[in-house]
Amino acid sequence: MANTYLTRTYSTTATSKRILTVSAWVRRSKLGATQEVFSASRASDGYQTDMIRFGSSDQLEFFSFPSTGGTTSVKTTRVFRDTSAWYHIVVMVNTTDGTAADRVRMYVNGVRETSFATGSYPAQNSDLQPIGIGAGTVHTVGAVGTSAYFDGSISHIHYCDGQAYDASSFGETDSTTGEWKIKTDPSVTYGNNGFFILKDGNSVTDQSGRGNNFSINVGAGGGLNKTEDSPSNVFCTWNPNYRGPRKDMTLTYGNTFIFEQNSGDSSVSGTIAVSSGKYYWEQKIAQVNGTNAAVAGAMHTTEDWSETPEEVYGNANTFGVRSNGNAWYNGNNLGSVTAATYNNDVLGFAFDADAGNMYLWRNGVAQNSGNAIITGIDMTKTWIPFGIQHGGARVTTSTNWGNGYFANNLVNSAGTNASGNGIFEYDVPTGYTALSTKGLNL
Repeated sequence: MANTYLTRTYSTTATSKRILTVSAWVRRSKLGATQEVFSASRASDGYQTDMIRFGSSDQLEFFSFPSTGGTTSVKTTRVFRDTSAWYHIVVMVNTTDGTAADRVRMYVNGVRETSFATGSYPAQNSDLQPIGIGAGTVHTVGAVGTSAYFDGSISHIHYCDGQAYDASSFGETDSTTGEWKIKTDPSVTYGNNGFFILKDGNSVTDQSGRGNNFSINVGAGGGLNKTEDSPSNVFCTWNPNYRGPRKDMTLTYGNTFIFEQNSGDSSVSGTIAVSSGKYYWEQKIAQVNGTNAAVAGAMHTTEDWSETPEEVYGNANTFGVRSNGNAWYNGNNLGSVTAATYNNDVLGFAFDADAGNMYLWRNGVAQNSGNAIITGIDMTKTWIPFGIQHGGARVTTSTNWGNGYFANNLVNSAGTNASGNGIFEYDVPTGYTALSTKGLNL
């Protein structure tokens, strides 16, 4: 959501000042900074409740100022730094409970959290401020006030006013895979100020039947895009936890956008590795101040990655295309496969991991006369995407893994995709699909 957040200002009194449940599915992008998933505030009295937030140490926390009993802060011991998967988070608060530790309960992926770095619970029967107050209370998704923006994706967020639910009301264990999965239409009660938004998309229209719709607030560089990425189909992105020795490149827009302006070179790996199948993705390279400023369509082996090759063209067990138009594999220059100047051109890459070949399109036109630009890739190994930027060139690389957008811009007019998995600017070649968890099983 970057600098985008959603708000609703209430004029009605809440069903309860003491009992509530929040459920949300989130996929994190940025780590090491305080980020709000859902909060409540009221400017007239300064009250603030951070219902769900990740702190700067990546711990999950519920924080509030109740009417009595001092500040409430319940923060997990463990940290949440997996940017490659969705977390299902449920926070249930019930100040009427006779057991202090049961007055705030947290669940992640169906399991109740029991180990906490801080555990300051609300006094019994205390009112939650400003949640239970009527006029002037503002519920915010993706920020607190106009700060601590959530950088990532949020889906299926429920607020149940006056109800105490555990995680099983919103999710369940898949009988085949054993994975925790979403209930898209849970049977829950919402109360006066409850809501259900971001259901299977970016709609802020309340689906609870209460009519508590939200408004979209967009800051610089922000936007509320609908992404194909979801709890049931996770797409590849760049992984901030899996970078080369220089870690100063900037990752934004849900870790699909790379920017490097410092001296030296930086690299980052993807979140999904493959050893079979056929996959397609698209990349835009812009602001190139040099013919070797970036590498596109690059892959390296997971077996040989150890803080490693910043350059695709000087190392074994890597392949890709430099922005001078030359393809490289295992340190060998295979020659020119496309024109050298990139100006927001859309480069489409098709990786045939069954045959060990890579194909290239430029703005929908097949390069190298439609023949593979790299052949004979060793498919006894497992390969993972990686991106490279050359420092000082002020170059950007925006990747559409099938999410349906480049940076903050939706694709202009989606091409055909027979697999039905992912949205791309141009036609997906027959037999190929997006690099996602669903794509791995097609």
